[in-house]
Parts: sequence; structure tokens; C-alpha cells
Amino acid sequence: MPIIAPSMLASDFANIQKDTELINDSSADWFHIDIMDGVFVPNISFGLPVTEAIQKHAKKPLDVHLMIVKPENYIDQFAKIGAEIISVHWEACPHIHRTIGQIKEAGCKAGVVLNPGTPVSVLEEIITDCDMVLLMSVNPGFGGQKFIHSTIEKVKKLKKLIVASKSSALIEIDGGVNLETGKALVDAGADALVAGSFVFSNADPLQTIINLKNL
Repeated sequence: MPIIAPSMLASDFANIQKDTELINDSSADWFHIDIMDGVFVPNISFGLPVTEAIQKHAKKPLDVHLMIVKPENYIDQFAKIGAEIISVHWEACPHIHRTIGQIKEAGCKAGVVLNPGTPVSVLEEIITDCDMVLLMSVNPGFGGQKFIHSTIEKVKKLKKLIVASKSSALIEIDGGVNLETGKALVDAGADALVAGSFVFSNADPLQTIINLKNL
């Protein structure tokens, strides 16, 4: 069964406690928290205060995705408010190995994110240091985008790299995930699926999460 991480970016911000409790009561595994700064990506989302508010009610791990410039300046702060996984973009980190080490020193699992145009080959020297690799299957910045189908082949390439290097890194996918794309991704080797609008815009979010878990 894949790990399911509903994206709180698609939740009702005016009722974020209610949606947090909905995920607590569901069969989902993690809360996916998208942090955007309007610089690295063309959108602004919530930051530390809202993440902390979610954490106060969350009964499952916080999977924090930093879509920001200079993420190393914020790692310790997100760790302190309860992030269990912190993922940073390869494209935003000129010293990615050092940043991975910083995340682990803060007591969190370290993820590295690749944008759609970034090949998995850039991870060859660091894959054994990663706890997770998050592949963007849309261009980061906005929810509800159309799935980029070449991601399926990218998952297969990444899985080969992980196996060849004897890495224990999980593969997570974010963007355009539904039952059809989710099935193809899991079959290709994905371990975790992020789903935002597909979960929260559905008439029955709890059953939708069950359906994703059963892929």
C-alpha cells in the first residue's frame, strides 16, 4: 500500500482545524505541507505559524515541502515546530549535501525535490544520503495542475538508481495525482503519493483516501 499524504494546500484555510481532524480520522499517513515564498515559485502559501497551528491538532507526521529560496535558513525552525520530514529543492540548494546534513542534524528525515525538468541523474552523488526523493509531476506553485506523464518513466529511472546504489530512499510524487495516475506511479515504483484537490474537492474525502491507499 502506498503512503498517502494529503496536501493541506487544498484544504479550507478558514476551517483548517476541521480539515486537519478529517485527515486524522482518515487512513492517510502524513500531512503534506507546501511552503511557498513567491520567489522560488510564483505563489505564496502559508508559513511557520499556520504549520504550527496544523501541528497542534495533527496526529500524523508532518511532511514539509519547502518551495523557497535559501531553505537552509528555515530548517531548524520547521524542525522545532514538529516537522518530521523536510524536503528541499535540488534547484534551490547550491550546497545540497550540506543542507541534507542540516535537516538530519535537526532530527528530521531529509527529502530532496526535483522539478519536472531536472533529471534524476543529479542525485547520483547524494542518493544514499536521502531519506526520500520527491518528484514534482507538475510545475511547482499551484494546485490542481495537469499531470506530466513523463513522470512515470522518471520514477522508473529513479527506482533503478535507488536499487543500484542500495539507497533506502522513498519515492514521493506530488502533482496531478488521482486514481489513474496514482496506479501508474505505484506500479512504476512510487512509495508515497501527495494528493490535494483530488482529496479535498471530493464529495467523500475519506473514501477517496481509502481508494488511493488500495492502489
